[in-house]
Amino acid sequence: MRKVDIALKVCQEVGVSKSEALDMVEDVLEIMKEGLQKGESIKIAGFGNFIVRNKRERKGRNPRTGEEIAITPRRVVTFRPSQLFKKYVNS
Repeated sequence: MRKVDIALKVCQEVGVSKSEALDMVEDVLEIMKEGLQKGESIKIAGFGNFIVRNKRERKGRNPRTGEEIAITPRRVVTFRPSQLFKKYVNS
């Protein structure tokens, strides 16, 4: 499913135009991106949590050459689905 597909569903369910629905989806995603960029967690009841985690620097290995390299520290986004969401997907 793509962003356009979500917008079409919103258009059908809410009864707004396609362009308005796409703007709504874009706005929601932009708000989520801004929050995650600030390091905030996003909790959507009945769906799950988006959490920003800090990964420390670590040693890695190039699989082709076997050369050891340093992997730089970075932030990653993880998603933890809620129990309700897991139950829905598995039914």
